[in-house]
Amino acid sequence: MKEVVAFLQENPVQYLATVGRDGKAKCRPFMFAGEKDGKIWFCTNNQKDVYKDMQANPYVELSVASPTYAWIRLHGKAVFENDMAAKEMCLQNPIVKSQYQTADNPIFEVFYLAEAHAVIADFSGNPPKEYNL
Repeated sequence: MKEVVAFLQENPVQYLATVGRDGKAKCRPFMFAGEKDGKIWFCTNNQKDVYKDMQANPYVELSVASPTYAWIRLHGKAVFENDMAAKEMCLQNPIVKSQYQTADNPIFEVFYLAEAHAVIADFSGNPPKEYNL
């Protein structure tokens, strides 16, 4: 968990892939929110297509590469919860804070990845590191 969280924090703009409600792949920039209670958390707006897509099909994959050409692929099932502590954690990010202001904003949603699996790899020729989270 520690290495996955560090990688996501060091590379703050990731790309989240969903299956759109039209059945086609969708990929969007996203930001990692943090780790809480052994879960990887993110946030979004319940008015966005990405939220609606995850309601229809909660399985997502996220990827990002580092400036040193290492990358992570993280997939799992998006589980939405009205977790106020997770929302407060998300609001520590100034970008999130500017969009939602408070944890009780009715459009502000948080989710964690259940059944999460991460792979960190690079071009070194060493085997990838795999994590079940």
